[in-house]
Amino acid sequence: MLQSFIIVLREGFESFLLVAVIFSYLRRSGQKKLSSAVYAAIIAAVGISGALGYLLFQMQTGNADSVEKYFGTRVAGFLGNEALREAVLGTVAIVMVGSLVIYMWRTGPKLKEKMEERLGEVSSRRSGWTAYAGIFLFTALTISREGMETALMLLQVRTPRLVLGALIGLAAAGGMAWAWGRFGHLINVKRFFQVTGIFLLLFMAQVAIYTFHEFSEAGVLPNSEAIHAATEKFSPEGVYGQWFSVVMVAVCAAWLLVAWIVDRAKRLESNSISLGPAKT
Repeated sequence: MLQSFIIVLREGFESFLLVAVIFSYLRRSGQKKLSSAVYAAIIAAVGISGALGYLLFQMQTGNADSVEKYFGTRVAGFLGNEALREAVLGTVAIVMVGSLVIYMWRTGPKLKEKMEERLGEVSSRRSGWTAYAGIFLFTALTISREGMETALMLLQVRTPRLVLGALIGLAAAGGMAWAWGRFGHLINVKRFFQVTGIFLLLFMAQVAIYTFHEFSEAGVLPNSEAIHAATEKFSPEGVYGQWFSVVMVAVCAAWLLVAWIVDRAKRLESNSISLGPAKT
C-alpha cells in the first residue's frame, strides 16, 4: 500500500504541475483559446495510459486469450512462462523508470523553461488547427509518459491493498496541487521530487532483485537453481524482502532530516551575512 501510495502521489503531483505550467504559458502568451486542446489531450492521455495499463495487466496475469488477441500466438506462448513474463516486465520498468527519474533530477531545475520553450515552438507563429494540434500532441505525450511510468511501477507492487494506496495517493496529489496553487510557499517542490525520486530508485533496486530472481526461476541464467535459492530471501515474500519497504522509508526520512538541517544552516548563514555589523 505504501509503495502504490508514493508512486501515485509523485506521478500525480508531477502531472498536475506539468499541466499547470502549460496553462500558465497559454495564459501569459495570450493563447487561452488553446486551453481546450489541453483538456482534450488530458482525456486522451488518460485513455492511452489506461489502455496500456490494461494490456500490461493482461501480460502480467498471463491471460492467454487476451494476449493472443493483441500480440499473436507466439507472444502469447512466450508470455505463458510466468517467471519469464514477470522478469521481462520488471526489466522494462527498471530501464524506463530509472532513466526518467534520473532525467527529472538533471532537468528538474530548468524543466519549466524547457517546457515553455517547446510550447513556444509548437504554438507560436501558427494559427488555427496547426497550433491546436501542436498543443494537443505536446500535452498528450507529456501526460501519457507519466501514466505509462505509473502503470509500469504499479505492476511491480505486490500487495493486496494496491488499489487503496493508489486512490489515497491520487487524492493526496490533488490536495498537494491545490495547496501549491493557493499556498505555494508551503511545499518545497524541489525536496519533494528529490525524496520521492530516491524512494523510486530504491523501489527499482527492489524490483531489480526480484527480476533477477524471476530470471533464475525461468531457468535462463547460468546456475539458475543456485541463484534462485540465494535470492529467495530477497523476494517480496522473503525474510529480507518483507523489510525492504521499511528500509526505503527510513532512508528517505534520514535524507529529509539531513536536507532540512542543511537548508536551515544555509538560511542561518544567509541571515547572519545580511544582518552583519553596520559600516561606520
